[in-house]
Amino acid sequence: MGSEFTKYFELIISASLINNFVFTRFLGLCIFFGVSKKMETAVGMSITFTAVMMISAALSWVVFTKLMIPLEITFLEIIVFIGIIAGLVQASDTIMRKVSPGLYYKLGIYLALISTNCIILAVPLVNAGEKYSFLQSISFGFGSGLGFALALIIMASIREKLELADVPAVFKGLPMAFVITGLIALAFTGFSGLITL
Repeated sequence: MGSEFTKYFELIISASLINNFVFTRFLGLCIFFGVSKKMETAVGMSITFTAVMMISAALSWVVFTKLMIPLEITFLEIIVFIGIIAGLVQASDTIMRKVSPGLYYKLGIYLALISTNCIILAVPLVNAGEKYSFLQSISFGFGSGLGFALALIIMASIREKLELADVPAVFKGLPMAFVITGLIALAFTGFSGLITL
C-alpha cells in the first residue's frame, strides 16, 4: 500500500514540477498568457482547469480501456478524447455561469479555450500511451492540473507586481511576460532528474 501511494505521489510531483507542461514542455501558453494578468482570474482558471483535467483523465481512461481497446478502435482516441473534453468544458462553462457569473465574464473566451488546450488533450494521450492504471491516470491528471495552476499563480503574482514597477515601454505587456516565463522555465529545469519514473 505504501509503495502504491509513493508511486502516485511521484507521479503528481513529476507532472507538476519536473515535467511541468508550461515551463518544461511549453504547452498551453495561450491560456497561460491570457489569464495570468490578474490573480483572481488565475485562481479561477486553475480550479476549473484542474477539475476538468482530472475528470477528463478518469473518463478517458474508462472509455479507452473498457470500450475502445475491446472494440479495437484505439485509432479514434484523439477524436473521442476531444469529445469527452468538449462535453466537460461545456458543463463547467454552464456551472460557472450559474455559480460565479463575475468570474465567468472575467475569464471570457479563455474558459471556452480549455477544450482546445493541448495540455487537456495531452493528459489522456499520455495516460493511454503509458498504460497507466485508473488511479495513476487520475494522479497524472491532478499533477498536470496542479502544475498548470502553479504556473498561472506564479505568473499572475509577478505580473501584478510588475504593474507597479518602472518597466521600459518596449518591454511592457507581453514581451516582459515572455522574459519572465523564460526565467521561470530556467528555474524549473533545476527539478529535472529529481524523480526517475
